[in-house]
Amino acid sequence: MQELTAQPAPQQKRIYKSNSELKKRLWRNKWLYVMLTPGVLYFIIFKYLPMYGLIIAFQDYKPYQGITGSDWVGMKHFSRLFTEPDFLNILVNTLILFGLNILIYFPIPIILALMLNELRGTFFKRTFQTLFYLPHFMSWVIVVSISFVMVTMDGGIVNELLAYFGFEKINFLLNPSWFRPMYIIQVIWREAGWGTIIYLAAIAAIDPGLYEAARMDGAGRLRQVWHITLPAIRGVIITLFILKIGSVLDLGFEHVYLLLNSMNREVAEIIDTYVYTAGLRQGQFSYSTAIGFFKSIVGLIMVMTVNKISKKMGEEGVY
Repeated sequence: MQELTAQPAPQQKRIYKSNSELKKRLWRNKWLYVMLTPGVLYFIIFKYLPMYGLIIAFQDYKPYQGITGSDWVGMKHFSRLFTEPDFLNILVNTLILFGLNILIYFPIPIILALMLNELRGTFFKRTFQTLFYLPHFMSWVIVVSISFVMVTMDGGIVNELLAYFGFEKINFLLNPSWFRPMYIIQVIWREAGWGTIIYLAAIAAIDPGLYEAARMDGAGRLRQVWHITLPAIRGVIITLFILKIGSVLDLGFEHVYLLLNSMNREVAEIIDTYVYTAGLRQGQFSYSTAIGFFKSIVGLIMVMTVNKISKKMGEEGVY
């Protein structure tokens, strides 16, 4: 009796075809995936694998007992966080510094990018770009040290100028009211130039014909910026704004810690420095992990909320 050969079903044929096309596409773009590998490994090793350590936020973690041997305490550390007497003040300090970043620092790279784009001389444009970029490559230790030398009471150029013009010297480093202005000025000086890179790239992608048409209609430089440049880079601005919102409670440890001292602690202590004090100096690993977990959840909620609002307003958003 002749055996009948089983024919693959149409659905199986489609699966085979799609698998074959996938293999061809992967092989065709193999070098792109090779270039992508270091970035993927970075996120896996330093972002995803450490998430396992979040378990200790719900434990009374003891290093000698390990994660598997430590006792579970549930939401105890989160309850302690919200009932801590200093928590409200630390949260307010963090939000104020973040507000200064959004209201003062965030628009400055946009303004700088617009100004650099208006420079017509290539030499001057590249020179100013280089000068604006350089501070980014200095560590916060160097930036704060330079500020210390400039504003110190003992020979600082700022106080010497104040004395020269008949004003009293100001102790910028120990005066709590000067902490926040010093903080935001240092952030602007170090990061504003570097922040212009993405905006300049977005501006470079604008069709030059739009500017030519605007000039033929009699539009000056300011009108061209307002009606062509800004609308063209609006999507980039909103995307970076959404990503910036995600760091609402994550201002970075090093910069603030270098400016922190016993005299300005009331206005300078933020969540990041508090985590360092509680976690590393006092050995409260579970408590500090709970604080970090709280920061991450707040950042995620803020990004999702602002992204949803931007989509309702007709923008693309981050995802």
